Amino acid sequence: MSKKRTAYRNYFTLGTVAIVFLLWFIATNFTNIPAVVLPSPQSVFQAFVDVSTHGYGVNKDTLLVHLASSLARLLVAFALTVVTAIPLGLLSGYFTKVHAVVNPLIEFYRPIPPLAYYTLLVLWFGINEESKVILLYLAGLAPLYIACVAGVRRIKEEKLQGAFMLGANTRQVFFHVVVPSVLPDMFTGMRTALGMIYTTLVAAEMVAAKTGIGWMVLDASNWLKSDVVFFGVILMGMTGVALNYLLVLLERMCVHWSGKE
Repeated sequence: MSKKRTAYRNYFTLGTVAIVFLLWFIATNFTNIPAVVLPSPQSVFQAFVDVSTHGYGVNKDTLLVHLASSLARLLVAFALTVVTAIPLGLLSGYFTKVHAVVNPLIEFYRPIPPLAYYTLLVLWFGINEESKVILLYLAGLAPLYIACVAGVRRIKEEKLQGAFMLGANTRQVFFHVVVPSVLPDMFTGMRTALGMIYTTLVAAEMVAAKTGIGWMVLDASNWLKSDVVFFGVILMGMTGVALNYLLVLLERMCVHWSGKE
């Protein structure tokens, strides 16, 4: 993409954000919409300042503590997802016997809403961090696994047979042909998995949590503190965008040939 096109895209993005905030400001300052339904940008910013300086919750933990707590759960679960789902997906896509064993288990739990089995996780692993991290891990496992399997299945048979004809064995074909070919799908799956984990974060912090952005938003909604809810949701969205952007940068470094065929 040329620099000129990138600049135009950035202008449109900034313009969209500015228009949304302008409409929000007009709706809350020049209409009769109740603040509990739609707080003004000023009150949301003030709530952000108050929580950042004076804290929120029983222990008056600051915003940094809540954010760090949520990110710790998210990153640990994402790391576990990456180190397990990628090998499982690659092996399952390449070896039919592995696929026959692993795929039914993934397909069985994948459609089940996380809250449906969260109670079981709490019973098995307790109400501490273990059950929360496992819930987030399971939320991200399936999409990354499926992306890796689909990436392997999309490799043309001619490419694999050509490698075998040149003298490569099964292990060499797997590591030097299959893995590089699946990298674009792998990163797409990682971004999808990260989004699923972040989506499930609120559910993970519903049970016996006293810190975390998701917990803070849920607690504030119970007390009709709409300003806290709004800035918490905005912060979660901005954090998710930032994490996704880091994965995009990593993809550009590792899969620099993608889209240039």
